[in-house]
Amino acid sequence: MRTHERTILNGRVVIVTGAGRGIGRAEALECGRQGAAVVVSDLDEAVSTEVVELIRAEGGRAVASVGDVSDTMVADALVTRAVAEFGQLDALVNNAGFVSDRTVAKMSDDEWDSVLRVHLRGHFTCTRAACRYWKEAERSGRLVHTTSASGILGNFGQSNYGTAKAGIAAFSTIVAMEMARYQVTSNAIAPSAITRLTEDLLPDEEMREHERAAEEHGFDFFAPENIAPLVAYLCSADSGHISGKVFGVQGDSIELYQPFTSVAEITAGNRRWRPSELDGRIDDLFSDACVQAGPENMMARMRYGILST
Repeated sequence: MRTHERTILNGRVVIVTGAGRGIGRAEALECGRQGAAVVVSDLDEAVSTEVVELIRAEGGRAVASVGDVSDTMVADALVTRAVAEFGQLDALVNNAGFVSDRTVAKMSDDEWDSVLRVHLRGHFTCTRAACRYWKEAERSGRLVHTTSASGILGNFGQSNYGTAKAGIAAFSTIVAMEMARYQVTSNAIAPSAITRLTEDLLPDEEMREHERAAEEHGFDFFAPENIAPLVAYLCSADSGHISGKVFGVQGDSIELYQPFTSVAEITAGNRRWRPSELDGRIDDLFSDACVQAGPENMMARMRYGILST
C-alpha cells in the first residue's frame, strides 16, 4: 500500500461492479490502494478472483462476488456480502456493462433488451439494495454510476447503449435528490479509455499514433487507470458536498457536464399556437441558440476523442 500520500478510503468498504477488467478493474485496484475493503463483482469468476488477489498482494482486503447484477437476488447479495465480510458498506461503484452495437433498423429485440438490462436495470438493482441498507442502518453512503458520452451526446449505431447511458445519468440525479436527506450522494462519470469494449473504435493508424504518444510523453492518455482516482475520491468522505453531478473523465482531464437546459424560446403571446405559424418561427429557436436544425454528430465535438465506454 502506498505510504507517500494520504490514503482517502481507510476504513471504508466499497463494492465495484464489472470489476474484473478494464475501467472497473482499475477502479477496484485504486480503491484497494486507497485503503478500502473491496467487493469485486463480475460475471467472470477467474478475473474477479485475480483482482482480489492483486488487492491482497498490496496489503488490502477484498472478496470476489460472481453474478449478473441485473438479477435482484445477485444485487441484494452483493450488499449482504459486503456487510457480512467487512461489517458495513460505504460506497457502490456501478460499472458493469457491455456493448452490442447496431443501427436501430437492424437491431434485434435481444440486442436492445440485454444492453438495457445490464446497464440500466443493473444500476437500479444494485443502487436500490445499497440505498435500502443505508436507510435502515442510518449510515451515509456514496454512489458512483457510469454513464457515457454516447448517452449524453448520442453516437451512431448505439441507440440501445446510448439510451441506457442517458437513463443512468438521469437516474443518478434523481437518486441524488431522493437520498440527500440520508446523507447519501449520487454522482455519475462519463469515462473515455481504451478497453476491450473500445479498442476496435480506433483505426490502426490512430492506435499506433496513440502508442507513440504514450511512449514519448510517458503518459497513456487513454489508460483505464486514469479514471480511477476520481472514482476513489467520489467514494470518500471528502466528497460529501458533491451530489447529482455528471463528470467527464479521461487522461489528465476532468470535465463537468451541465444537464439539459433551455437555451432559446418563442411565445405565441398568451394564446395557443396555430400549426401554420410554426413554419419559420421554429427556426428562430435554432438561430438564437446557434444550433443547427438537422441531425448533428455531437461526439465529433468532443475535446479528447470518442472512446466512450
